[in-house]
Amino acid sequence: MVEILNQQNNYRVNLRPVRDLLKALLAKYRPDAPDITLALVDTRKIKELNRRFLNKPAATDVLSFPGGDAGPAGRAHLGDIIVCVPQAFRQSFREPHGLETEILDLTIHGFLHLVGFDHGRGIEAEEVGVRRELLGG
Repeated sequence: MVEILNQQNNYRVNLRPVRDLLKALLAKYRPDAPDITLALVDTRKIKELNRRFLNKPAATDVLSFPGGDAGPAGRAHLGDIIVCVPQAFRQSFREPHGLETEILDLTIHGFLHLVGFDHGRGIEAEEVGVRRELLGG
């Protein structure tokens, strides 16, 4: 099950492409289809999470937290992806492609961390391949 929580109020985000992307990522990397949660948050919330869990007192664009054992429904929870929408908005101007595309890119990045990719260990090349395969670009 894909759960998306829009916990910010300042930006309108079409959640359907994000949900479709997460379903495609689960089918590609984890066909056992565990549960996954994506939260769209504001700067204050991502700063709080980054400080509390990573001891970094600054905002960031995306965080991912691996899940654990099967919950009460008996399904594994792959993890949580947290995307900072204001940060995504700012970054969308660097690569002029719009907020929703930036959110999709950050979702891919967070998801790949959950399935074992890391910086300097193949995540960048994998992101390019996933974008090409699942987003057509």
